[in-house]
Amino acid sequence: MSAVINREVLLTKIKEALKAGKPRRFRQSVELIVVLRGVDLSKPENRINLLVELPHPPKLNKIGAFAHGAFEVQVKNAGVDGVVTRDQIEALSGNKRAIRKLSKQYDFFVSSPDLMPLLGRVVGPIFGPRGKMPEVVPPNVDVKVVVERLRRAVRLRIRNEPVIKVRIGSEAQKPEEILENALVVLEEINRKFPLKQHLKDLYIKKTMGPPVRVRALEVLAR
Repeated sequence: MSAVINREVLLTKIKEALKAGKPRRFRQSVELIVVLRGVDLSKPENRINLLVELPHPPKLNKIGAFAHGAFEVQVKNAGVDGVVTRDQIEALSGNKRAIRKLSKQYDFFVSSPDLMPLLGRVVGPIFGPRGKMPEVVPPNVDVKVVVERLRRAVRLRIRNEPVIKVRIGSEAQKPEEILENALVVLEEINRKFPLKQHLKDLYIKKTMGPPVRVRALEVLAR
């Protein structure tokens, strides 16, 4: 990634975004907006939905689990923040309000493979568009490793327009930490869409702050 992104330019823009705007009574997030070009969204493979683990997460995510039997014991031992059992999943059927509430309660979910057909039917219509469908944990995978990865993760999505919006930090963090998070995100995007070909612009902004534009010609290393 160091060969693609000019770290000094990006760090300067992050510092500019941190200083921009009025002080607020809450801790604002720092967001990265990546605008791409030349991406054909009529091709399903270009509508990405990826998880990226940040080296310096601004906060640890809340993890919910859909589980029963042995897997329920495993997720509890892994320290998830809440468990929804098979009976509770079935009880949610048709209750859109409760399903929407559940989707907001946790940042990410995990599930055993055998519950996925039931989840697809019960929560899929609401969880799917929100990017909240659970991470499936196969029997041979350590649940604790998956949970710890999700605690530090952010989701990268492209659906109807070639734009990726993602939280890369908070205003309480050091600019250098936010930079490292941004570089990890950009490296993942670069794997899918080479930035020297597809990057149009970047924007960095606090939750309530003005966006700071980073032109591709400025930030792409020559």
